[in-house]
Amino acid sequence: MTSTTEPILEVSGLVKHYPLTRGILFKKQVGTVKAVDGVDFTLGRGETLGIVGESGCGKSTLAKMLCNLEKPTAGSIRFKGEDITRLSGKALKAVRRNIQMVFQDPYTSLNPRMTVGDIIGEPYEIHPEAAPKGDRRRRVQELLDVVGLNPEYVNRYPHQFSGGQRQRIGIARGLALRPEVIVADEPVSALDVSVQAQVINLLDRLQAEFELSYLVIAHDLSIVRHISDRVGVMYLGRIVEIGRDAEIYDHPTHPYTQALLSAVPVPDPDAREHRERIILTGDVPSPTNIPSGCRFRTRCWKAQERCAREVPALAVPSRFRSTAGPAAHDSACHFAEEKQVVPAEEHGNGPG
Repeated sequence: MTSTTEPILEVSGLVKHYPLTRGILFKKQVGTVKAVDGVDFTLGRGETLGIVGESGCGKSTLAKMLCNLEKPTAGSIRFKGEDITRLSGKALKAVRRNIQMVFQDPYTSLNPRMTVGDIIGEPYEIHPEAAPKGDRRRRVQELLDVVGLNPEYVNRYPHQFSGGQRQRIGIARGLALRPEVIVADEPVSALDVSVQAQVINLLDRLQAEFELSYLVIAHDLSIVRHISDRVGVMYLGRIVEIGRDAEIYDHPTHPYTQALLSAVPVPDPDAREHRERIILTGDVPSPTNIPSGCRFRTRCWKAQERCAREVPALAVPSRFRSTAGPAAHDSACHFAEEKQVVPAEEHGNGPG
């Protein structure tokens, strides 16, 4: 896989397994939860990569590992060429300044007993070198202004703000240390639709102003298309398709991506009548008992004997390698084929 820009983040073979135990005093391991099971991608400077997939596919665990909130079981995360999974102490602390996170729920991610000034200024307590102590209040007020809030709100508490305002506070906290990468885990899913548009437009503006690179975790496909340069589709701990936003949305080649896109609401009744709706059979397999070969095969209408034997590589399918068309992007399917599920003009432009 290649990025159109110089990579700032390179993820290779990333794995996170949790032991499944039984018992209280004498715990016995009875299985393994494979939350993330071999993820590879790059994030370019100034780029936004969106990661989509069903609940439980490993998106949030991936986000936490990128921010070093979870330690990988295996694999590497290279930030500007340096594997941060091998760092500790001051070296790791320095890297953490450059990769910050915006959390999903603005109602639980802000401490209700701290003022907005203390919440946004807390990173300066952990990294005192980032701002002189006497200058921190001014810095916090500047950040409030940058995210569209009144700098005089610095002494207010989270309960005095709406959901959208709280998410702006969370974004301001993420910007405090002037990071180069922001990992946003479902940044607007807890907000009203009109407020979602405001926050998405704010993220767009901040990216240009501060030269940020974003990794956005989401399940709303219209929001991901609106904000992302490239999109990765996750299923059961792995990325099954990745490419430019138009490649994924208008020319999906993996059956799972095609099924996801067929569920996108279409405002035009005529287009809705004539499009094919793909209904997947069965449930998502348990991450403790992943199918052999292709992990999507138990729900796939294309599945053949080969799918149970061989794990498909995330690469440009052989049938598209001789072309430079939009279908020539990475897809982990033995029988990948281009299928336009929803006409491009019917996707809409998302929020804003």
